[in-house]
Amino acid sequence: MEPRYRGKVRDIYDVSESSMVIVTTDRMSAYDVILPVLINGKGIVLNKLSNFWFKRTESIVKNHVITDDVMQMPQFFRQDGFKGRTVMVKKLKMLPFEFIVRGYIFGNMWNAYKAGEPFCGLKIEGDYKMAQKLAAPILTPSTKAETGHDEYVSLDYVKNAIGAELTDKIKEVSLRLYKECGEYALSKGIIIADTKFEFGLDESGELVLADEILTPDSSRFWNLAEYRVGSSPKSYDKQLIRDWLADNKKNGEYQFDRIPPEVVKRTEEIYRECLERITG
Repeated sequence: MEPRYRGKVRDIYDVSESSMVIVTTDRMSAYDVILPVLINGKGIVLNKLSNFWFKRTESIVKNHVITDDVMQMPQFFRQDGFKGRTVMVKKLKMLPFEFIVRGYIFGNMWNAYKAGEPFCGLKIEGDYKMAQKLAAPILTPSTKAETGHDEYVSLDYVKNAIGAELTDKIKEVSLRLYKECGEYALSKGIIIADTKFEFGLDESGELVLADEILTPDSSRFWNLAEYRVGSSPKSYDKQLIRDWLADNKKNGEYQFDRIPPEVVKRTEEIYRECLERITG
């Protein structure tokens, strides 16, 4: 069986008219390039974390998961290598936006704030330092580009595309997800600085949470013990690899095929530590 779609990290298989199977691989991308090295166990970490959060948030919003038990999937997925990284999900009419909730000012939002510019149509009021907690979390949507980079847009833009009622519902759900999951993560010593959610509509038009949620690939996780306002916190993600690539360019080119084994190994440890701290 061949995947219908092969992304940077996930392979998607059609299994019926109403369901598909998502396999989270150990592939890693950086600067929009799939690296020639694998991060051993990364796919299992992402899948387990996502499933943990899906189960934890079922009372807030429906999600697309049917089962993560490969014995309930077609025979093909019972082979070695699929267990722990595979999930069967409902097919949905996916909405063409990502909904990013930001609880701390960092990244592109920080850059806009420093320049005195609005971000996603919002003027950020207040006197902030880098990585400081916002007075209240903010929802900042973006388009989902088929090619190139996603583009940040305003909530009014989203309302014009999918309607005000649905947009307001998504905003309410996204902020509630961030609040409840963020408080839980904080109790485990992890700050969720920001995270993105994706939604679809099922056959009855009901809102359903989809894709992955609250993983190091879709969120910015910081270690509470090392967090300091005004400095760039260390992340539980691929930042170590991105930093090595940025620091070791040759003639202006990233050295994707020369990432040292110790950097790969430490990245594997970072992902595992994130899973262990959150799920125990």
